[in-house]
Amino acid sequence: MKFISQSPEETIVFGKKIAKLLKRGDIVCLFGELGSGKTTFVKGLAVGLRVKKDLVNSPSFVLVKEFKGRLPLFHFDLYRMKSLREIFSLGFEEYLFGRGICVIEWAEKLSKVSLNNYRKIEFKIKGPKERLIKVSKRVLSP
Repeated sequence: MKFISQSPEETIVFGKKIAKLLKRGDIVCLFGELGSGKTTFVKGLAVGLRVKKDLVNSPSFVLVKEFKGRLPLFHFDLYRMKSLREIFSLGFEEYLFGRGICVIEWAEKLSKVSLNNYRKIEFKIKGPKERLIKVSKRVLSP
């Protein structure tokens, strides 16, 4: 599925729609350059899971944020992570396939990790406010 967002507000609405498809234990991996709308999309997911979007911001400095909603939302931002060792020192694997939804920004840093399956969402900047968002239903890792 592909979606063209013309504004941050449209990206939030799209995230809210995707949240309706998610269930306990789902993993959502976000790929895209800096400023492409990943955190804005997570705000929409949060709204769809009945979490206040104002609580959601990039967890770059704390690495993971936990939110209570219809289902727990675990929001990871791996931007500052330099190695898999750093990522796993967070207790990362304890969140996977658990009691909530796990959303991972900068998921490309997990390229050497074999996840059983996950929802892949790619973000591409097309213009000052325009974003192409491509959703793959399920991706089985090699």
